[in-house]
Amino acid sequence: MDLFASSSVPELSRNLLDSYQRVGGINHLDGVNLPSRAAVASITEDLMKLLFPGFFDDQMWHSSKVEEDTVRLMASIIPRLQAEIQKSLYYQPPEGLPENEIEQQSRAWTIEFLHKLPQIREVLKTDVEAVFDGDPAAVSREEVIVAYPFIEVISAQRLAHELYNKKIALIPRIMTEWAHSRTGVDLHPGASIGPYFFIDHGTGAVVGETCIIGERVKIYHGVTLGARSTSGGQQLRGVKRHPTIEDCVTVYPGATILGGETIIGARSTIGGNVFLLESVPPDSLVVSEDVQVSVKTKPKRADSRKCTI
Repeated sequence: MDLFASSSVPELSRNLLDSYQRVGGINHLDGVNLPSRAAVASITEDLMKLLFPGFFDDQMWHSSKVEEDTVRLMASIIPRLQAEIQKSLYYQPPEGLPENEIEQQSRAWTIEFLHKLPQIREVLKTDVEAVFDGDPAAVSREEVIVAYPFIEVISAQRLAHELYNKKIALIPRIMTEWAHSRTGVDLHPGASIGPYFFIDHGTGAVVGETCIIGERVKIYHGVTLGARSTSGGQQLRGVKRHPTIEDCVTVYPGATILGGETIIGARSTIGGNVFLLESVPPDSLVVSEDVQVSVKTKPKRADSRKCTI
């Protein structure tokens, strides 16, 4: 029997259509058009080209044509970004905004956002410096920009944070989840992150929505800056749930710091695998001392030249 016979298509389709009727909540039918994940990802990639001219384009940017290339790319981004913001505003309009003014508002917020790019570039330059100064394996700033996944994820977060502050729905999270899926680093667009920020290695690091991070903070892979509990669900929306990390703090791999009232004082160091639910004063060294490591000699085998596990 041909499993791919065309006669099976109507039956398979009917089964799925029946599911659409029975299983609600994960259908989006007859509603407003939502922002497109693919379109937002493409816009984010093009914004990266504007933030770091000459680094993320297939073609070399020349100083003699930089104005032409910038104008061309900006002209491409504006209508695409406006279209996605307009979808977002129809989906979740700001309080008091009439529907007939959504198109005009989406245009205004698009231009306002793009006016922020020079400021975002200034902060991103400090992030590049933080990586280069903080990682002896970095051979150049160019390597940091083109090869370090952290630069991609912090760029997406700083872009998304501007839209998040406007209470534009869906798009900021799509932008940061695009970077999350590519890098393994989860930075919520709501987190407030100061300049000279660096996540070394990065994979598995999580920074929650209401985190406040000061200047010159360095964290490592596997660090979680999270909430103590989310059992309250939607009742916790807007509540400070994630920690505050003051200036010049270093958090080593695997550390977990939880709670909206938890403050890590300036210039403190949090050791690897520490689990912390309380604030610590400035200039603290926090280490886990309960874990003991035992080093023993393995029994010798007949042929010690062979590798064994």
